[in-house]
Amino acid sequence: MATIVIGGHSRNVGKTSVVAGLISALPNHQWSAFKITQYGHGICSQNGAACDCACADHSWAVSEERDRSGESDTSRFLVAGAVRSWWVRTEQGRLAEAMPLVREKVAQASNAIIESNSVMEFLKPNLYLTVLDSATADFKKSAQTYLQYADAVVLHASDRKGNWPDVTAKALEQKPAFLIRPPNYVSDEVVEFVRARLFPRVA
Repeated sequence: MATIVIGGHSRNVGKTSVVAGLISALPNHQWSAFKITQYGHGICSQNGAACDCACADHSWAVSEERDRSGESDTSRFLVAGAVRSWWVRTEQGRLAEAMPLVREKVAQASNAIIESNSVMEFLKPNLYLTVLDSATADFKKSAQTYLQYADAVVLHASDRKGNWPDVTAKALEQKPAFLIRPPNYVSDEVVEFVRARLFPRVA
């Protein structure tokens, strides 16, 4: 069983597209896919809607996606070929409370692929890739924290060096980097890197 974590430095940089692309490109590995969302104040983890509740029961939720319309991120995972897809929602900073159930679901999977940075605090995947887009200035604290653990960088081809004052060029230069050109978020090189690292004996 292999576990991949796909992180990224901000929203809307292509993390979901990379997850879906890898599932589609490696269809024989019976993927269970997970998307982890941490909400800020005033958003309920039960359904992602605005909420003023302060109830401990609403601090986290895990639900299985069954819709195959492709309209949500977790639905896109199913459309790409995942055998199961899970949406993990927590209040900001309370992912630890959901992790026992997440670990249970991951352990039941043939192979697992997880969209998250923060999950790196709680488990050690076989492979961690991070998606970077220099056109987006924001660089999440969690992405900075775990950048050092990335096995490779999936980098939008617009700028090989990046444009983030708090992220040193050295931190990026020390890692394999695979350039992508959206709408294609997964290149043949990315797929072969993942295949070689996780499934070297599988044709």
